[in-house]
Amino acid sequence: MELKTTFDKLYIGNKSFDSRLMLGTGKYRTADHAINSIKNSCCELVTVAIRRLPTNIENDTTTFLNSLDWNKLWLLPNTAGSQTAEEAIRMAFLGHELACQLGQEDNYFVKLEVISDPKYLLPDPIGTLKAAEFLVKKGFTVLPYINADPMLALHLEDIGCATVMPLASPIGSGQGLNNLANIQIIIENATVPVIVDAGIGAPSEATKAMEIGADGILLNTAVSQAKNPPQMALAMKLGVEAGRQAYLAGQMEKKYYANPSSPKINISPLI
Repeated sequence: MELKTTFDKLYIGNKSFDSRLMLGTGKYRTADHAINSIKNSCCELVTVAIRRLPTNIENDTTTFLNSLDWNKLWLLPNTAGSQTAEEAIRMAFLGHELACQLGQEDNYFVKLEVISDPKYLLPDPIGTLKAAEFLVKKGFTVLPYINADPMLALHLEDIGCATVMPLASPIGSGQGLNNLANIQIIIENATVPVIVDAGIGAPSEATKAMEIGADGILLNTAVSQAKNPPQMALAMKLGVEAGRQAYLAGQMEKKYYANPSSPKINISPLI
């Protein structure tokens, strides 16, 4: 039986990716940890908070971004820190300008975050929808970060968002798949890629999300705050790949009673 892996690419907007793992760049203890984690993960999408970037990346020596190979990586600017739709829109345009500095003039990707809640950092659904609608009309490839709200996901898809990105649990918490039931509904209804974003703490959780049909995983803290970030990045890569392969393979149906592995009929032994 042929393996379903040859053309198993992730399509977002007009881009295709071989890796279904995306990494953030915050909270690393050293630049080397960040660089080696990105390399070990084999990710192709790297998300960076626009507010943390210098206005001129090319001539700045304080960021490790110039040490990355942007011929192999695709910048995903994110609007983290934006409390209103208007702030997020401004950040999105700045993100495109910064992508141009890295030689990606055709990069209009934006990870849209509108967060007005300072304690739990939960995304604002109304502000997100408002900003997404404006940015889609302006030609951006919008990847909105949302609560695991199936109806909001449908609205964002309807206005032209390239993905929906429901959180597994509060950002940076490492609580895992607290919203699994709603994420399953979003996956069932979506015709765009569903990227599980925020809250993943262990490779097994990334695997589980992929097993139920998520198209990708975006994470940061689980890697950057690990005791050995580059090794955790590799573990997350393998977890995502294992979950995807399991989803493509089609898992056996669960039964509520025992079923012997050995067949009941006699089979001639191999000679």
